[in-house]
Amino acid sequence: MERITMADVAKYAGVSKSTVSQYVNGRFDYMGKETREKIGKAVKHLNYQPNMVARSLKQKSSTTIGVIVANILHVFSTQVIRAIEDYCHQRGFHVIVCNADDQPEKEKKYIEMLKAKQVDGMIAFPTGDNVALYQQLLDEGYPLVFMDRIVEELKVDTILLDNAEASRLAAETLLQGEYKHVAVVSPPLLKQVTPRMERVHAFQKAMQQTNHPIPKVSLVTGKIPTIYEKLDALFQKEERPDAIFAINDRVLHEVLSFLSKKDMQIPDDTAIINVDDVSFADFYNPPLTTISQPAFDMGEKAAEILFTIILKEKTDRHSEMVRFNPILIRRKSC
Repeated sequence: MERITMADVAKYAGVSKSTVSQYVNGRFDYMGKETREKIGKAVKHLNYQPNMVARSLKQKSSTTIGVIVANILHVFSTQVIRAIEDYCHQRGFHVIVCNADDQPEKEKKYIEMLKAKQVDGMIAFPTGDNVALYQQLLDEGYPLVFMDRIVEELKVDTILLDNAEASRLAAETLLQGEYKHVAVVSPPLLKQVTPRMERVHAFQKAMQQTNHPIPKVSLVTGKIPTIYEKLDALFQKEERPDAIFAINDRVLHEVLSFLSKKDMQIPDDTAIINVDDVSFADFYNPPLTTISQPAFDMGEKAAEILFTIILKEKTDRHSEMVRFNPILIRRKSC
């Protein structure tokens, strides 16, 4: 089938090619309603599809941004992506989502692919191992925003939860409940994964800086498939935990699976509090006390900052770190 061109649309509508170009690019300021309707009918009748490659070369914009997430299985990640997509859609931009699986090599390939596709900017949950590659982007003036993780060597605008406050809320809630032994459950503590490090360290600190009797704190860390067996070993000890702090949603799934298989009752046998307000928290039996991240607000803020860089509204390139307050949602699991 012969490709329909902008010239074909112009001829059909009886207008100039430049007028069609203005229509395609959404510039209607000096275009009458009748002209817009004629071009719209021509576009629909001829099934005209703009040549996005040619358009991006002419405008020096692909009207596309890339988002590289560390692990798309996290509720937080999917909510952030949705907020970014909504923000971009309102501005006529598209989003390419890449899942790095916390693998630096995979992340590297996605960075190179997105750059080759000439996306206008990137929002990344960085693995922390591609510092030189990200620095190269910054040196080239490439619009870049980090989400959820700090890379200390790089001066990049970064959006995060106030993880210390999230852990303080968890600790305060459990201290008020006068629990004697708290298990803190986390994936492996890796320096480059900022939320894990900050939440665990802040929780331990908050437990020490209290006027309440200090409970015993046991740290359970490991890859997600190993959490069950590690909890099993801990709960077989004589002094078993009567409360659990799960630092994110994926850990929470493992904790709930473990307690269910062991026929343990929440909160009678053990209380639970976690970060990430999972969709089932409100109707789980009993409803789960959670610490919510304002993920949609955080995703929107990341997109907003990226666009200020893309549109050159932000010229100083001094990086800022924006932290959002967590929200404690009290239910019945502790």
